[in-house]
Formats: sequence, C-alpha cells, structure tokens
Amino acid sequence: MTSYPFFEIELGTAPGVATVWLNRPQARNAMSWDFWRDLPALVEELNARSELSAVALLARGKSFSTGLDIPEFFERFETTISSPEADGREGLLALIRTMQKGLNAIAASPKIWVAGVHRHCIGGGLDLIAACDLRLCSADASFSLREARVAIVADMGSLNRLPGIIGMSNTRLMALTAADFSAVEAQRMQLVSQVYTTQAEMQAATLQLAAQIAANPAIAVRGTKQALNFIQEHGIADSIDYLAVWNAGMLDSKALREMVAAMRARKGPA
Repeated sequence: MTSYPFFEIELGTAPGVATVWLNRPQARNAMSWDFWRDLPALVEELNARSELSAVALLARGKSFSTGLDIPEFFERFETTISSPEADGREGLLALIRTMQKGLNAIAASPKIWVAGVHRHCIGGGLDLIAACDLRLCSADASFSLREARVAIVADMGSLNRLPGIIGMSNTRLMALTAADFSAVEAQRMQLVSQVYTTQAEMQAATLQLAAQIAANPAIAVRGTKQALNFIQEHGIADSIDYLAVWNAGMLDSKALREMVAAMRARKGPA
C-alpha cells in the first residue's frame, strides 16, 4: 500500500478486512488538505485488492474527527474562495467537487465500510461516516452537522445521505440547529447501530463486525451493497426489477456452487 500522511492502513487485521485509521491525533483528526487529496487514491487502492471485502474505519487520538481544518483550508485556498470573478468561482466549484470525490468513492466502493466513532464527530467527520455503510460508537461520542454554525451550507454529502439513514426530520434537526447530539440520541435516530461503553470495546466491535461481513461470500456482499445503493435512489418497482436482472446474471457464482455441493454431500444419496 502507498503511504498517506493523514492515514494509517493495516492489512490482514482479520481475513478479508483492512483497517484505515485517521492518523492526525495532534489536531483531533481535523481534515487537512492531505485528507481530501489522498482519500480517493486510498479508496481506489483498497478497491483493487480482491482479497478484501470490508474496511474498518477508526481514528487515533482523542477524537474521531473535528471536521474540516478551517484555518488551514482558508489559508491554502484563500484566493480561490474569495475571488470576485466568475473564473475564480469556477475554480472554487472544481475544488469542492475534488473534495467530494473521496467520500463519493467510499459510498460507491464495492467494499463494506464500517465506521467506529469516539468523542467528536463534527462536520466533515459526519460527512465521512455518512458515506460508510455501518456506524458504531462509544458512549462518549457526540455528533454535529456543524456547518450552519460556521456560515457554510454542508456540501460534502451529509445533507444528501443522512435522510436515507436517519430520515428527513432528523436530518433537518441536525442541519438547522448545528447542535451536538449524544451517542444515545444518535442511536435513537439510527445514525449508529450500537453504542459501546468504552472506546476499546467500540473498536473491537467495529473490527469484529467488519470480519463478520467479510466472512460471507464476497460476490454476495458486493452485490448486496450495490443493490441497497440502487434501492435508495430508485422506486420499489425499479429496484425489484434491478435485483431480478442482477441475479439472472450473477446468481450462479462459484461460492453458491460450492455451498450447494456441500449441502448435497451432507444429504447423501437420495
């Protein structure tokens, strides 16, 4: 694997699982340009590894992530952000779309991404876990769709993805108040599936869940994620037809043949 300044990657954590650590603990994993620049390439590398089915996403240090490193971002891109001319605005649009690429790549990845959150998950941190497939947290976790508080309309995916996770009413509540929501509130809204007493328990559970998913036939895991993504974006009739077409082409997999053969062997002669 390539070395990335913002991330630490562990392969072979469990069969079929990679662990990606946010690794800027000295800044509570505030998302510097290294994060936005490198995330698309990191996801692409993991996607290319056929032995992997799941990715556990965890964080070093005191917080999962406090979101965009605003001072660094405005210092680096001040001219682009404040340009009074259309040409500059076009550059800002290109920058925003570049920053969206990594989160979009996670959402579209054939791997299952399981996020484990402790302490702060703010702004861009929430964008990141919203792009993942499953989310767990420790009891000390807090979540905030903070952008409105700092005079920004969230544009990294939370407003788009959260309604499918927590519903439109809860999304509006988070987005319009920019308030902090506790682990208990996050579980009530179904933002997270489970809350664990300690950070260590949460991290162990995140790895265990990723390993449990990876233990299933990879082709079925990939197909199920692709189907669920399709279902979120289409109506019932279209998605049912999509699944019929999928299985017409993909049902007869090597894994299914092996399972059927094993069942027949156990059953014995008729």
